[in-house]
Amino acid sequence: MSPRRVEGEEGRRLQLIEGTIASLADVGFAACTLHDIARRAGVSPGLVAHYFGDKEGLLEATLRHLAGRLSRLAAQKLAAARTPRARLQAIIDACLASEEFDRPTASVWLAFWGQVLYSARFRRVQTVYQGRMQSNLRHALKQLVSAGDAHAIAVTTAALIDGLWLQKTLSASAQAESASARAIVSAFVDGQLAAVKPASPGAGTGAGTGAGRPARPRPAGRFATINPATGETLAEVEIAGAAEIDAAVTRAQAAQRHWASRSGAERGRVLRRVADLLRQRNDALARLETLDTGKPIQETAAVDILSGADCFEYFAGAAAGLSGEQVDLGPGAFGYTRREPFGVVAGIGAWNYPLQIACWKAAPALACGNAMIFKPAELTPLSAVKLAEIMVEAGVPDGLFSVVQGFAETGQLLTRHPDIAKLSLTGEVATGKHVLADAGSGLKRVTLELGGKSPLIVFDDADLDDAVSGALIGNFYSAGEICSNGTRVFVHHRVREPFLAKLVERTRRLVVGDPLDPRTQVGSLISEDHLQKVLGYIERGRAEGARLLAGGHRITDGALGRGAFMEPTIFDGCTDQMTIVREEIFGPVMSVLGFEDEDEVVARANDTRFGLAAGVFTRDLARAHRTIARLEAGTCWINHYNVTPVELPFGGYKQSGLGRENSRAAIEAYSQMKSVYVNLGPIDAPY
Repeated sequence: MSPRRVEGEEGRRLQLIEGTIASLADVGFAACTLHDIARRAGVSPGLVAHYFGDKEGLLEATLRHLAGRLSRLAAQKLAAARTPRARLQAIIDACLASEEFDRPTASVWLAFWGQVLYSARFRRVQTVYQGRMQSNLRHALKQLVSAGDAHAIAVTTAALIDGLWLQKTLSASAQAESASARAIVSAFVDGQLAAVKPASPGAGTGAGTGAGRPARPRPAGRFATINPATGETLAEVEIAGAAEIDAAVTRAQAAQRHWASRSGAERGRVLRRVADLLRQRNDALARLETLDTGKPIQETAAVDILSGADCFEYFAGAAAGLSGEQVDLGPGAFGYTRREPFGVVAGIGAWNYPLQIACWKAAPALACGNAMIFKPAELTPLSAVKLAEIMVEAGVPDGLFSVVQGFAETGQLLTRHPDIAKLSLTGEVATGKHVLADAGSGLKRVTLELGGKSPLIVFDDADLDDAVSGALIGNFYSAGEICSNGTRVFVHHRVREPFLAKLVERTRRLVVGDPLDPRTQVGSLISEDHLQKVLGYIERGRAEGARLLAGGHRITDGALGRGAFMEPTIFDGCTDQMTIVREEIFGPVMSVLGFEDEDEVVARANDTRFGLAAGVFTRDLARAHRTIARLEAGTCWINHYNVTPVELPFGGYKQSGLGRENSRAAIEAYSQMKSVYVNLGPIDAPY
């Protein structure tokens, strides 16, 4: 292997890295010296210190280079895969490709693996490499088998791939052994798939939450949560099984009885302390949320945690005012009503706003005197745990709010538990249907906040700068991973061209980058698997004739190549029947459509199974109110978009959900009404 000659500083760095690969392959780790590396690279040994600091820095950069090369090859192959099994094969083919699976490269990997135990720097790179491979495998497998089986098969498959790499160092051929290795792994995966039960419909798609799907017994275990911006493993999380759920319910029942006996004002004082602690720890919690979700720190620090604090503050105030009504029934009697808690309730969150969703569910539930068991989405399990710690510190009784972790099986243990009286889910439509079916068998109350494909209508008299701002907020905030997003942007034909010109120009100025950089405006998507799903929709849009005005590609430059980053994307020339216009993509993909008159655009906006949200931009407020009244959507905005103050109810029509969150509506959702008749005189009995 001889190093390439590339001009410039980046070229000299690459020469040194490739010289390192050549040296390691020839003489091994112990005999590899900076002098030998520099000789092979054709540069001065002093350049190593200039570019990499020391030998270990150069070796770490080399290991990152090899891991990045594999990652880019996997991304290329995944982009062409159209089925879950094809995505599995793409990962196998990339890891064992003939151009990578040669003896010199295998020898270099073996040299590094031998040093991982002794170098924290090497170990970090190896952890990212292993985590990314297992994450890619797991996400593809979750389309085919249960989440538990997906995790087990992914771990074993990754180990088999690594074992074949090690074996490669003992042989000399390339192409034949690469094909043989791929065949071995493919046969193993097919055997494992044949031996387990397939996943239920809807598993692993959209903003799914892992609840309500057909479950099967599985051993307790752990799963890794991955930073989607880097591929690094953030933590290993324990999976809750039946015993853990039963224990959580028992603790919740005991705590709830004590909590419900307190006055509303007492409960409110404790919840207000939760709000105060959330605000005090905003920076640390925002950083954790950014690491777990890939969202920009400028978003999580300004919205995610503070909106949760606002929610606790609002319901802390509402707790003291919980009351029924007194009814005059004449001189002989009167009646009154009591608003009482359900007891133990369950919340199941989605991965796009983990802490905010936990607060939206927990605050009204606790204000009404309930206990809550909360299951975060398996992709973002960390911040809910911190919320539970804050609650205990604020004075919430131990066990009143508890967090359980896991996949579909854990969620179903909650939805079917006989001692849980109410369920609140934020997730995709398919998951909501499963939860509703489980709840129906036990006559549990249900609140469902599901998906959307919302319209954003721009009339010809709109302030175009404001309308463009609304479209950007409604499509690219949180990398487009918001259920209420206005992804169908209807623009009146008279202003379509100037609107598009402003829209494209401002979209191209958006800063996509490291989520921890305060300058970043668009971070990473939630996972590699979800990125591939979004890219698949973009290809479908192109194939169906939509015109790409901006974006449309994965970002692979520099460090962003390690994460799930993509360009904000705009399609024009869309029709109502295109896939990208009909289906929820849940990514930074906007579809622009034209219209001629009010009646037409209202009919087209309502032509969807969803009804979560809608927005209207116009200076004519009479038309704004008239249009909003005709739109079939539960949450609407006039001359703004995606603003969700806790004082207003949030929820959808049609298949976008049941019930409402936030405001006084949430008090009604987390309490039940008792009627009391009080007799004031003797009973006039006919018997």
